[in-house]
Amino acid sequence: MAKDYIEKRVALDTIAYAYMSGYSAESIREALPALTLEEVHGALAFYLANLPEVEATLVEDEKDLEKLRLAAREKNPLLFKKLEEARKSLAFHRQK
Repeated sequence: MAKDYIEKRVALDTIAYAYMSGYSAESIREALPALTLEEVHGALAFYLANLPEVEATLVEDEKDLEKLRLAAREKNPLLFKKLEEARKSLAFHRQK
């Protein structure tokens, strides 16, 4: 049997967002095979028991992510212009 050298972890926000999107614990487990169903239920129990704190953290994380997006866009405007053109082209081809 091969030895695992990397510990697999899943962020609580991944589970919380899936749950908020309507996924069941079983569906979350299927999407995140690194976790057991018991771990998913444990994460959901923690989330529900600490709802205000966890949701405040999620809001702060979203703000931080938006700052990083803006900084990346300012640093690499040509790259983001090409990405936007590629998205538009893909959307156009999907409509055909």
